[in-house]
Amino acid sequence: MNQPDKRVLQRVITGEREAFAELYSFYRTPALRFCVTLLKDQEEAENVLHEVFIKIWDRRAQIDPEQNFNSYLFTCLRNFTFDHFKRMEKSNHMRELYLQRMYTTDPHEVEEKEDRLQFVTRMVNSLSEKRKKILIMNIYEGKSYEEIAGLMKISKNTVKNQLVKAKQILREQLAVVHT
Repeated sequence: MNQPDKRVLQRVITGEREAFAELYSFYRTPALRFCVTLLKDQEEAENVLHEVFIKIWDRRAQIDPEQNFNSYLFTCLRNFTFDHFKRMEKSNHMRELYLQRMYTTDPHEVEEKEDRLQFVTRMVNSLSEKRKKILIMNIYEGKSYEEIAGLMKISKNTVKNQLVKAKQILREQLAVVHT
């Protein structure tokens, strides 16, 4: 298959799915190889590749067919991978801090913290599936409203509204317990 030309990119910009499939088909193997090189994990590489292509589809109107699409794609892949590393590092750091606090305090405090954690977990689990998923993606995974909207195929506004409602419910439940 020849490298997609400007006409293919123009068709992608106008929303033609067949052209996008052609673009994806052409770049899938080299892009996946690139991601595996960076991530050292085939499954994560495939996830990153799919996330980047979803973003490209969502932002197809911003593609400039006069520019080098190859460079654009691999820059997007590299940046998304680095962001992925940052999110993982942040998550691991938070987990380490939590564990450090858990095991450097007296047993009574540890038990109290475990009780609080279980309580918060029950509160989060009491949310609707959609709200719970949005809350977890935002708070625990560090995903932006835009990323969540893309993954769940809902509007950014819906993500924001669902997060506001979820946090409001959790605050209200917490207030009831502390009164």
